[in-house]
Amino acid sequence: MKEFTAKTVEEAVAEACQALGVKETALVYGVKEEKKGLFKKSATIEVYEIEDAAAYIEEYLRNALKALGVEATTESVIEEDVIKVTIDSPRNPIIIGKNGKTLQALNEIAKVALSTKFRHRYRVVLDVGGYKEDRYARIARIARRVAHDVVRSHVDVSLDPMTPDERRVVHNTLSNYRGVKTESFGEGPNRAVHIEYVPDEEGEEK
Repeated sequence: MKEFTAKTVEEAVAEACQALGVKETALVYGVKEEKKGLFKKSATIEVYEIEDAAAYIEEYLRNALKALGVEATTESVIEEDVIKVTIDSPRNPIIIGKNGKTLQALNEIAKVALSTKFRHRYRVVLDVGGYKEDRYARIARIARRVAHDVVRSHVDVSLDPMTPDERRVVHNTLSNYRGVKTESFGEGPNRAVHIEYVPDEEGEEK
């Protein structure tokens, strides 16, 4: 977190943008102090970086799980603009829940907590004991198998609803797969990926 002080909030924001080399729309900040005296006025803003958000959500998750009677450790990495947090606990299955539903709910809570704290929408993905990575691998295998069937039969297929990060796995897996295209449809928890047959010149899958 960095602080910038100027005569007004607007000037402090402009100074922060210039110092950090970012546009105002990309600046995540909060007003720490604003003085409007008759002869002197000043404003101080706190500028947050994605590392601040990662540290905050790690502590938030540990405290939230502790309140539920689950002691856990957390470790975060930042890949591009995504905060990936790995949780580890002697009670990992409880955190994951049936078919990953508890982990999914915890992920949504983490997003809301970050948005409330920083007034900015961060992309955050939670994993527990490698569960997500294993699931990503399974989803990629399913996507390739279904794409093969779609190319062979020319019949489009809609996959089961998935979370945003899981849908991204499907899109990325099939982005260069010849003979199909992918598109997300639906709303909220019912949003899924549709794999559609697209004829190409050679008529073969890649």
